[in-house]
Amino acid sequence: MDSIIDFIKNLSWWQWIIIILALIAIRDIFIQKAHTISHNFPVIGHLRYLMEKIGPEIRQYFIANNREELPFNRIERSWIYASAKKENNYEGFGTDRDIFSHQHIFINNAMMPYKISENHPNSSDKNFLPCAKVMGAYNKRKKPYRPASIINVSAMSFGSLSAKAVESMNKGVKIAGAYHNTGEGGLSPYHCNGGDVIFHFGTGYFGVRDENGNFSMDKLVELVNINPYVKAIEIKLSQGAKPGKGGVLPAAKITQEISNIRHVPLGKDVLSPPNHSAFTNVQELVDFIEDIADKTGLPVGIKAAIGKLDQWKELATIMQTTGKGPDFITVDGGEGGTGAAPPSFADHVSLPWVYGFSDLYKMFKERDLCERIVFIGSGKLGFPAKAAMAFAMGADCINVAREAMMSIGCIQAQVCHTNRCPSGVATQSKWLQNGIDPTLKSERLAQYFKTFRKELVEITHAAGYEHPCQFKMDDIDVNVDDQHLSKELDRTYKYHKAHVPFTSMQDLKDCLYLGGNYKTNI
Repeated sequence: MDSIIDFIKNLSWWQWIIIILALIAIRDIFIQKAHTISHNFPVIGHLRYLMEKIGPEIRQYFIANNREELPFNRIERSWIYASAKKENNYEGFGTDRDIFSHQHIFINNAMMPYKISENHPNSSDKNFLPCAKVMGAYNKRKKPYRPASIINVSAMSFGSLSAKAVESMNKGVKIAGAYHNTGEGGLSPYHCNGGDVIFHFGTGYFGVRDENGNFSMDKLVELVNINPYVKAIEIKLSQGAKPGKGGVLPAAKITQEISNIRHVPLGKDVLSPPNHSAFTNVQELVDFIEDIADKTGLPVGIKAAIGKLDQWKELATIMQTTGKGPDFITVDGGEGGTGAAPPSFADHVSLPWVYGFSDLYKMFKERDLCERIVFIGSGKLGFPAKAAMAFAMGADCINVAREAMMSIGCIQAQVCHTNRCPSGVATQSKWLQNGIDPTLKSERLAQYFKTFRKELVEITHAAGYEHPCQFKMDDIDVNVDDQHLSKELDRTYKYHKAHVPFTSMQDLKDCLYLGGNYKTNI
């Protein structure tokens, strides 16, 4: 025994390396059966798996060019980071974008830009840009709501995002005068830092469910009554990442805190089914909306990714004949992506935002329903030029998810579904979350929103308008094909946007129902 110990003590470092490599080789050849490469090429075969693992990082930082990556390229990410940090977000020496590429956007500027007067709201506040419509005004809800910002945080749940990420976003929207959509994970304490909130629920009814997992009106009414910053309610029919697909919240991920917030049991998998149990058809959906609006007094809307239009036509017909229905509709593009989904869903199910929105809006416009609905666009619209296009097509507000995540530190690692997000944004790991300072990150989200609004206001003025709601379809060109390089939006999508009633920015500022913190500052 002593001789063995002496032998081990006398081994040099390079001998230890040889022994370790030999053990790995024995394990590769005789023990493991799962990997053919490491069996056929022991030891060195592991290099293949290592390179495969770090390949995305190598491509992102060293190989991909500025305009090449998806879902957001380096230029787009850099613009968000610089805007959030109030750094120089300009680019010099002209654009490096291929302006003749398919779907490139051109905004038609006016010969004489819009000139603001000395007492104009944008003269003292360059990023003041509220929604031109009031949610719930047409249906005479008890508590109408005008979003004080045309850019807001889209539906992302506590659970999918970390506590510190949600807290940062809510504090950020308070600073920016925007609203924060809770996502379907329920209203957490991290949503309750003073920012306006839109409470969102899906088929799991998390936060407003009874013991059997069905919707509880009593719990929703109680939630609204004790949380006055909840300004509207959104019912999720589907989402861009996985429309028509349910999900499972594994028991291992359900902490006591999540159990309390979502009203789900500990130690048991929780199913979020594809279908709602509170309604089974379009008429029942309308009745459900009206019941919620009557009992809470709040505007009620729906969120969906767009595919088939048959049931949407049925909804429009009911709205026409009864005067009832949703106060707002959030259209999610098939390119949406904060929710983890199988590639078959993420890549192929539901239409991209421009196709889905144009199909839906055109149908509602033909029935003269657009004026009563606040249309919210969601799907990579967090850039001023894309937002201008969305407003020209009929959107009234923009919701951003991944762009908001990047403003507080997301690096597009694309491991949201693994609980190993290196920036602490999309993980429940306490260690990884510790890198987020909500005080600092909230300022960055607010600054991103302010910069976005300021640049969109400037684009709007360059086009000769006071508010983006005044954009028309023929104000925007888009590259279509090689035969006719660009066409106006109205010729591309075959409709004209409905007129949005707008008097002046000052009237929006003076609105009794304006959200955010503007009224408290008067």
